[in-house]
Amino acid sequence: MTASVLTGSKQQIAQKVASLEGDVRKAIVCVEESTDPRPVGGGDTHATEDIFAEMDPHLVHVGNVDDSREALYTRQDGE
Repeated sequence: MTASVLTGSKQQIAQKVASLEGDVRKAIVCVEESTDPRPVGGGDTHATEDIFAEMDPHLVHVGNVDDSREALYTRQDGE
């Protein structure tokens, strides 16, 4: 599996996704908030929410993890 970061307009990103080789099984999409002060769908425009909350089931929750650059790029036993 290969991870890719695609940037650009909606159309540009859609074209890049369409041209990817293989099957695309998941995508994480970050949508910027509108500058329009009117609420969308009746929601509160001032409400704060964790934009990654829906990704929580896919995250790993462990303590004492060394996520420094050096640790990430140093091969571990068995790699």
